[in-house]
Formats: sequence, C-alpha cells, structure tokens
Amino acid sequence: MSTRTARRRTLRIAAAALTAAAGLTLTACSGSDTAGAKSSGQVNAAVAAADSDGAGSSAAVPDSGPRADSGPKADAEAGTAGKQAGSAPAAGGRTASGVERCHTSGLKASFATGDDAAPDPDADGATTTSVVLTNKGGHTCKIGGFPGVDLKSENGGERWSLQRSSATYGSITLNPGDSTDFTINVAMTKADDGFYQPAWADITPPNETTSLTVEWPWGTLVDQRGATRPATFVNPIG
Repeated sequence: MSTRTARRRTLRIAAAALTAAAGLTLTACSGSDTAGAKSSGQVNAAVAAADSDGAGSSAAVPDSGPRADSGPKADAEAGTAGKQAGSAPAAGGRTASGVERCHTSGLKASFATGDDAAPDPDADGATTTSVVLTNKGGHTCKIGGFPGVDLKSENGGERWSLQRSSATYGSITLNPGDSTDFTINVAMTKADDGFYQPAWADITPPNETTSLTVEWPWGTLVDQRGATRPATFVNPIG
C-alpha cells in the first residue's frame, strides 16, 4: 500500500470518528432538553395540585404572580361569591345586618306566669307583667321596638289599645327556639267600680300587622282607657 493511500484511509477513519462523536453530542443535548421539559412539567403539575388543594395551599406554594385562574371570569365568580357571603340589602323585611326581622307567623306569645312573674295585686300602680315571645321558626330573626297590645273583654266589644312608654330600645337576635320578653306596667285594682276586666290580649310584634291572641291570666285593672297618662302601658322589646 502506498503512503498516499494509507493517509486517505486514516483521514476517513478520523472523519467517521468525528461524525459519531458529533452524533453522540447531539443525542446527549436532546436527552437533556427532554429531561428538563419533563422536570418542568412535573413542577407545574405539583403547583397545580397544590393550588387545587383547599387546605392551606398558599403555605405550601408561595404566590409569585398572577395565577392561571385570574381574569374576567374569575373576577366575576369572586364578585358573585362576595355577594353571597355578604349582607343582603335592607329590603323585603330584612334589617341592615341582613338578618330578617321576626314575623308574627314565626313567633309564639305567652304571659310569664311563674311566681316571680305575677303582678302584685296590692301594688299601687307600680307592678308589671311580662309577655314572652319565642322564635318558633327555623331561621334566625331580629326583633326590637314597641309591640302593639290591645286588651279586649270577654265578648270582644270593649277594647283597650295600650299606650307606649318613652323608654329607648335596641334590637335582639333570636335563634330558633330563643325567647325574649317585654313588660307591661299594670295598675291592678280590687274595687267594685271603675275597673276593667280583660279576657284576652292581642300582641302585635313590631313592624307587623297580624296579632297573636293570648289569654289574660290576671285580675282587674283600673279603667283608664280615656286617661292621658294611664298607669297601664307597654314597654319596648330590647
């Protein structure tokens, strides 16, 4: 073999070796990029999984910028959730706090008749009786102010709409089953004339027009239906 031929063969072998090395280098770079993409995908998947977990995801993955769920749709959904969680307008019988006021249909009325609740029949116009109002419904409600109290005789012909005191008042929230009360100042009498004998009491809750009728459990009152400042009058709830 001549010297020129041997040199050409050596050059071809060297070129082949360089080509193979270049191929290996390209393959290694390609493999590294694939591994990097796979690793990035796994991290993104982990972040997405953390974001979907409602139990403290922000502690596991700090918020480093806008999330994928930001935008007009997400803002609209957040606005809707805010309205649902916030207070309702003070309309349709609702108070400013969003709790509906107590309606007659959701209340039960009764006189407190325990030993300490009975008015003193010997008091000189300075005794009281209490009316208990109980939330018998399934929803929380608010009540406050002056109830209407109309006393009526046995046949219903002689009515006495009691005047109100000048006391201030607030409001009370009643959960289902809770009770509150208000007092009625009463002027009791044992006299044979100038008296008024109630048989029933119509109780109208504040801001309502329908009454609850309860039996009058006590004796006779001084008849002051025409008086400017009668000793029998209603005090507010709250």
